[in-house]
Amino acid sequence: MRPRAEKSLNQASVRCAAVNEFTWGNSKSRLSPRMSVRMKDLARDLGVSVVTISKVLRNHPDIGEATRLRVQNRIKELDFRPNAVARSLVTGRSYLVGLIVPDLLHPFFAEVAQSLSGALRKAGYYLIISASEEDPALEEREVEQLLARRLDAVLLASARSTVELFFRIEKSKTPYILIDRNFPGINSNFVGTNDELAGELATEHLIKSGCKQVAHIRGPENSPGMGRLAGYMKALGRAGLHLHEGYVASGQMVDKESRQCGFDAMRQLLKLKPRPDGVFCFNDPLAMGAMDCILDAGLRIPEDIAVIGCGNLHYDASLRIPLSSIDQNSRRIGEEAARITLAILEAKTPPPAESVVLQPTLIVRASTLRPANRRAAPAKKTAPAKRA
Repeated sequence: MRPRAEKSLNQASVRCAAVNEFTWGNSKSRLSPRMSVRMKDLARDLGVSVVTISKVLRNHPDIGEATRLRVQNRIKELDFRPNAVARSLVTGRSYLVGLIVPDLLHPFFAEVAQSLSGALRKAGYYLIISASEEDPALEEREVEQLLARRLDAVLLASARSTVELFFRIEKSKTPYILIDRNFPGINSNFVGTNDELAGELATEHLIKSGCKQVAHIRGPENSPGMGRLAGYMKALGRAGLHLHEGYVASGQMVDKESRQCGFDAMRQLLKLKPRPDGVFCFNDPLAMGAMDCILDAGLRIPEDIAVIGCGNLHYDASLRIPLSSIDQNSRRIGEEAARITLAILEAKTPPPAESVVLQPTLIVRASTLRPANRRAAPAKKTAPAKRA
């Protein structure tokens, strides 16, 4: 035998001996960091089930701490990365959840998605996000794409006005959860805010701040838009204030081009006589556009016109004039949606549909604090009044 060939054989023998140093539970193991390790190899190596390995990878609470640490240490030693396709074949899950929202740039939906993603990640599930751009046809195509990929669940802030698509999702046996926008008459899981109460709180606050001519820049004809409009009108009626003609202004694509819509709607309101002295806006980006228009017209906020929005977005307090708003609990919406999703996926039989309606909260800032009311200003965060 040639010396080079003999040397190669000796090196191979040393490598084989090194590989045999690893243990299979109590016996010798053939696993090494250089090998392509499957989940079942890892399970056999540690003397546990594939389900146990899967639960550790998903940080499932069922696994004891000692077993968890032993599996995690071995995963680190072997630099193990699970094959997602193989894992799906074993468990029947993709560990992927889809989320479809009207607009990826809208801060409210971004905050919901962030909290939803974080809660799902802790349980080993990951979020795929898509935007419908307020287009029902595009939303339908996005849903079809997600269903074709066998996602474990779908969450929607739907742009639709009809419910046929939801019945098609049900036929696919894919759980779905509606967020923010609800559809009466269907038995579906839902997480959102009490929008009528949001409209009442905002309008009541403007009235208590001394406003007599309160206008509303409304949202689309979906459940949040109609709910907040109803709350606005209810608060006016309870205070005995007249709803002037033209005081409900609307724009197009309020969840896509909100700031410009708010500017345009406010410009129309400024032409009215009497001019509004308070404006409740469907969302905070609309309110920011309205404030831009008011200031461009040489008017003061809140002395001439007080403005309140809805959403309590993270940058509201740092605006040139800090914006009063209604807190929709965007983070809790994501967390509750994740809780319902995981409960459905972990249940042996489908649990009953759950509807979670969070109570909104009034956040008072400079945009509604008129000089005469500043001394008696309420606390920054005011709990909503109880309703019968």
